Amino acid sequence: MKVLPAGTLVGHIAVPGDKSISHRALLIGSLCEGDVHVRGFGRSGDTEATLGAVRTLGVQVEEIADDELVVHGVGLRGLAAPSSPIDCANAGTLLRLLTGILAGQRGRNELTGDESLRARPMDRIAEPLTRMGAKVKTTNGRAPVTIDGADALRGIDYTLPVASAQVKSAILLAGINAAAGARVRRRPSSVSVEPASSLRLDEVVVPGDFSAAAPFIVAATLLPGSELTIHDVGLNPRRAGLLDVLERMGARVSVYNRRKLGGEWIGEVEVHSAELIGTEIGPSEVPILVDELPLFALAAAFARGASVVRGAGELRVKETDRIETVTDSLRTLGVRMRARDDGFEVRGVPSRPRGGAMRSNGDHRVAMLGAVAGLVSREGVEVGGADAVAISFPGFFELLDSVSRR
Repeated sequence: MKVLPAGTLVGHIAVPGDKSISHRALLIGSLCEGDVHVRGFGRSGDTEATLGAVRTLGVQVEEIADDELVVHGVGLRGLAAPSSPIDCANAGTLLRLLTGILAGQRGRNELTGDESLRARPMDRIAEPLTRMGAKVKTTNGRAPVTIDGADALRGIDYTLPVASAQVKSAILLAGINAAAGARVRRRPSSVSVEPASSLRLDEVVVPGDFSAAAPFIVAATLLPGSELTIHDVGLNPRRAGLLDVLERMGARVSVYNRRKLGGEWIGEVEVHSAELIGTEIGPSEVPILVDELPLFALAAAFARGASVVRGAGELRVKETDRIETVTDSLRTLGVRMRARDDGFEVRGVPSRPRGGAMRSNGDHRVAMLGAVAGLVSREGVEVGGADAVAISFPGFFELLDSVSRR
């Protein structure tokens, strides 16, 4: 797909429901007693995989609308082990969280996925679950994964070796088989849970996905004359770190009508184009914008001065090695950038890069990066494997085209 240069981004948009919360709504809803109404469900290739997985485990899910579901929960230990492997497709969140859930279920379950998912590390999940009493067998540290559940898991104290919401969630889900209707205690640097006899969760309202909004925020910042408003965006501070980074780079991004919806902060994000200056991102900041680091690299290419990312080695075990994929792709388009072991460096030039061609290699974040790069380039960008965006955002290109002015 060839993405042509744009002049500005102008308009008002909303993005699909948060993918991470949509996954968790289906998984936790499956373990509840009674029905769980999910509104704002973010439908994508990844969340469709989760929908298919819970149905394979015997859970009935009623689809009221494209973004509205009713999950008929089967109770804490009511999942039924299927006779064949459960296909997690490309969904890393599903693979890891479901491993945690199945650690406390009766029977043997096998989880697998596509080639990309089968290359991602699973020992970081298997090790703490094994300590809790589950039998989790990986394939050379990766999927397929076989789980022989235990009726009674042992509680453990566990320090994450790598900051990962997926690992943390898997352990919490194994500890109580869910995180709704159970006693949860949060401290600044830790979370503890206690077992529950049953779970109830009447409704989940899913906010707009910040990661889906991020390409639009970056594109509107870089294209002169842009004025874009994104409505009902999730603003959880542990997920929206890109806003803080862009602010110190000089971006003109405002948040208004900030409010809570279903326990999550949401609001409207208004973006105006701006000139940027380079900045550094260190290990402590990486976890709150890890999925947006490819877009940060493009923003840094337009900034005056150098920008550096350190402590982002986790990018190497995403859908692709995103350090190498992003560096190679953007350099091909004319960006001055080099890879580091745990991040990258960008030498910014406040002018449009040439453009050219790049491939997503099946990585949805890289495909969206290519699209934004095309908009802000001089000659456009041919994005190979552009259909990978459907993994997280099926309507991405249509929405982007609706606000692009050429």
